[in-house]
Amino acid sequence: MQKRPIKIAPSLLAADFSKLGHEIAMLEKAGADWIHLDVMDGHFVPNLTMGPALIRSLRSLTSLPFDTHLMIDPVLPFLDPFAKAGSDHIIVHVELEGLTNLIKKIKELGKKPGLAIKPGTPVDYLFPYLSDLSVILVMTVEPGFGGQSFMDGPLDKIRTLSKIIQEKELDVDIAVDGGITLDNAPRVLEAGANVLVAGTSIFQSGDYGQMIGALKNAYPD
Repeated sequence: MQKRPIKIAPSLLAADFSKLGHEIAMLEKAGADWIHLDVMDGHFVPNLTMGPALIRSLRSLTSLPFDTHLMIDPVLPFLDPFAKAGSDHIIVHVELEGLTNLIKKIKELGKKPGLAIKPGTPVDYLFPYLSDLSVILVMTVEPGFGGQSFMDGPLDKIRTLSKIIQEKELDVDIAVDGGITLDNAPRVLEAGANVLVAGTSIFQSGDYGQMIGALKNAYPD
């Protein structure tokens, strides 16, 4: 199985919310592959962020895929609104109940389903669903807030998932989210991930294009 292309998904959580349209235009020009959208409900995680209305308002500004990470519970009533708002990938948490129905619903809405996994959740929670997914989001911080420090522990999850995906020849992206920098990106990519979700490291870089390019080329020699 050929190595999957490296993709960079800037997380808008770290952007300047007073000029999101400008930020998205700059990210697209800089070579971003996806736009990552962190949706938090103040219940599943202790923070509140964006909803479908904001995503809908941004949808016409770019053709880049919207990678929507739903850190909410309950999630089923919100799948349709986020799909209609323009999400391309809809990622829910493996820690939730009723995953089979959630994945089925996401597919029925014409969207690509994904599962996110917290740092402390065993990787085998994902195994029953791998063949039905388009993306797995491995969290290297506790979900809820941006700007946290990267945890090395979940690298073992990435290695395990990469091996299984290759052995079964599955068409699944492995994305990693949480504290991604140029220092740890090589380890993440070497473990088998192919999508880097990066917020602070891009938006505080001073040069989005340079940072995105460096992340894309961070695979160790």
